[in-house]
Amino acid sequence: MSQPIEQRVAQAMAHLKATEEAVAKAQSELNAASVTARSADRSVRVTVGAKGELTSLEFLDGKYRAMAAAQLSATVLEAVNTARADMARRVVETLDPLVRMSAQGTVPERMGVDWDSIFGSMLSENSVAQGPTAMSRLRDEIHEDEEEPTAPPGGRGVPNKRQGSA
Repeated sequence: MSQPIEQRVAQAMAHLKATEEAVAKAQSELNAASVTARSADRSVRVTVGAKGELTSLEFLDGKYRAMAAAQLSATVLEAVNTARADMARRVVETLDPLVRMSAQGTVPERMGVDWDSIFGSMLSENSVAQGPTAMSRLRDEIHEDEEEPTAPPGGRGVPNKRQGSA
């Protein structure tokens, strides 16, 4: 036999109260949350808040002074994207259990929430194990450009391209 309506209402109200408390706790945790990340070359450290907003940017050890503008820009973007991805994962870990809740308890499906559509590629990028990212390729290209010799080995300088070779 089914339960009396009063008992079902009481169970639903208890579940609703537990859900409201869990949501308030998650919201409080996320409001105070921040993630700090460093660039791969350890020259930049950034901190982002729960919404992915940049709250701190530090240039470490004076390394930025020797960087070309494009390299510094790529390094800052790399650190920011790493921190934002870490924060996105943290938000999903915090909210996903709440999204799964229903009046009957936990359900196996995410009830239509597609975290990838909300956070895009942030949830899967910035992992060294996953191979090079656009930022790491740019940094590699910049690094390779800086390594080009200014004079050929054994030569006196850069040959003039207008002069033919003898």
